[in-house]
Amino acid sequence: MDLPHLNLMAGWLGMAAGVISGATSGLFFHREQWLGGYGSFRRRMVRLAHISCFGLGFVNLLFAFSVGAAKAPLPPIPLASGAFVVGLVTMPVCCYLTAWRKSFRHFFPVPVLSVFLGIVVLLRAWVIP
Repeated sequence: MDLPHLNLMAGWLGMAAGVISGATSGLFFHREQWLGGYGSFRRRMVRLAHISCFGLGFVNLLFAFSVGAAKAPLPPIPLASGAFVVGLVTMPVCCYLTAWRKSFRHFFPVPVLSVFLGIVVLLRAWVIP
């Protein structure tokens, strides 16, 4: 499987994870005090995990389409591809772990820097081929 197809698959799997996580947590949203209430830190982290599946799934899809639209081969694409997939996987994991134990918040630089690396590498490849 070539890299744009990997990100295409990862993007759609992220969408599926977003639907499943939303449906699962949606079973409990009617409870006022679920995870400490609507504005609680734990509940916000669960919502962030759910939406990050969609958001970073879209980022992976956009990456796959962008690479497909590029006319010239881009050598650093494997690094960007991997960075976007790592971000997609680690962001919801960090969110759920942080909802469980606040000390896991220290791992947020992993998904954030991973996605940022993917963006920088991709933009640099287009500017300086």
